Amino acid sequence: MLSPSSSAKRSRSRFAIPAVAYSATPVKLFANISEKHPSATVTQKAPSAIAQRLPDPKSTERTQRFREFELDGRVYVVTGGAQGLGLGLAEAVVEAGGHVYCLDVQGKPNETFLDTQQRLAQCYGATLHYRQVDVQHAEQLETVISAIGEKHSRMDGLIAAAAIQRVEPALTYPPEQMTKMMNVNYGGVYYSAVACARQMIKYKTAGSMLLVGSMSGLNANKGLTSSVYNSSKAAVIQLGRSLAMEWGQIIDGKAIRVNVLSPGNIMTPMVEQNFKDDPSLKETWERANMMGRLSEVREYRGAALFMLSDASSFMTGSNLVIDGGYTAW
Repeated sequence: MLSPSSSAKRSRSRFAIPAVAYSATPVKLFANISEKHPSATVTQKAPSAIAQRLPDPKSTERTQRFREFELDGRVYVVTGGAQGLGLGLAEAVVEAGGHVYCLDVQGKPNETFLDTQQRLAQCYGATLHYRQVDVQHAEQLETVISAIGEKHSRMDGLIAAAAIQRVEPALTYPPEQMTKMMNVNYGGVYYSAVACARQMIKYKTAGSMLLVGSMSGLNANKGLTSSVYNSSKAAVIQLGRSLAMEWGQIIDGKAIRVNVLSPGNIMTPMVEQNFKDDPSLKETWERANMMGRLSEVREYRGAALFMLSDASSFMTGSNLVIDGGYTAW
């Protein structure tokens, strides 16, 4: 673990840019005119809003670039964070300075998580933690998230990425499996958001939530019989709008912002299993979007950071679709 002082130094260096100076003293424009007409001296205009934020050129302090994206000291919960998209987005939050708690049903995180945790601890002043939680159970989520909030006396947001998938024709879909999928993919998102919101209200830390939907909530994927999965993601998109409305002015007139990120086809362990079950599916999906390829987890990091940070401070109730043009045909 890095000390607070070393953390601050790393934060400054991560986004530091050289100081830029401006002159506040009168200057002479068009010297030849001024020499003939001394009254033609022109005074420089007051510095712009951008210039006013620049440091004193004599100061040893350095300014930061894109400070709106900084998450230093903030606390976030990521469900489904043991692997795949959840872990990839959690990593981005830690790199931006956030303290992240990954919640997943697995008894312990896999090697990928542990490798990521060790690497981040060595490079950044933030932290990555793991807690075993089944998002189907509201009481478990409430207990764990409440303890996180109490430890830090704050809660700044959520990435709700926990989800499962079952490829099955509707005519043979087992009723108990439909119930389980809706409990995880929709209920888990709902319970996670409510538990985090309670902590955000308790500690008066208005922040942002990112609910992971899918382009599958907007259309039927070619070659994939997953009616229940698609329906669960459509429900998440609608949930984002509804919670954004409820929590738009809930903390002393400030918002808990709620937005949905709807990815296209991503190379994750879940999708790799789809390709094992149906080898022809990969080519079908590649042809289905405008870029002719599948996405990778890293291509959603910037969007997540934008949606959680102050860079999107006037954004709520939105659904950001990143699908390589799949739904734009």
